Amino acid sequence: MNEQERAIYLSPTKFIDADDRDVVAFAREAVGEATSQRDKAMGLYFAVRDGIRYDPYRDYEDDETYRASSCLREGRGYCVAKAALLAAGARVAGIPARVSFADVRNHLCTPRLRAQMGSDVFIYHGIAELYLGGKWVKATPTFNIELCRRFQVLPLDFDGENDALMHPFDETGRQHMEYLGYRDASADVPVDEIKQAFRALYKWKNGGPTGDFEVEAVPERS
Repeated sequence: MNEQERAIYLSPTKFIDADDRDVVAFAREAVGEATSQRDKAMGLYFAVRDGIRYDPYRDYEDDETYRASSCLREGRGYCVAKAALLAAGARVAGIPARVSFADVRNHLCTPRLRAQMGSDVFIYHGIAELYLGGKWVKATPTFNIELCRRFQVLPLDFDGENDALMHPFDETGRQHMEYLGYRDASADVPVDEIKQAFRALYKWKNGGPTGDFEVEAVPERS
């Protein structure tokens, strides 16, 4: 990575707002006394994974749905916002970071969410990419550990060296997450592009689906 690229992936952006006061404080607390880039990355990953509740019931027409600082202050967010927060925290810690996306089929999507979407395919599933050990490493801090327990899905760990992508199967061997394809990485969240794609594919009304994902997870798995 040259110095120009490094500067790009360390700088605050509109949605990966690493200069936000709360984001800076969050990142510093998550990193703690860690000194290596790897240990800093791991601390940030678990802080975002488990400290922020995963919630797909968002208003996808609202810019704040995608912003790292808004996700942090609300204490919940969907995959893109959580990826943006991890990327923002990494930049605070001096780790170059960006976001990338995948289209996935979630076989454990709840019936309510599936009905409102009109599909079990999630496009623009958010992934953070951190530059560690001379390479880009994918990290997916989407599902908090409490939600994983409800869905009987193994929590996704991150070792700061290898890609952490969603498990293809749950604890009982049922299919969970199927990756259909990847989209390009970006220095900031391409919000307008995502909104346009969502409008074209999904059937929800008033900006997004409505419900309580954690409550729905219980009858879905029973």
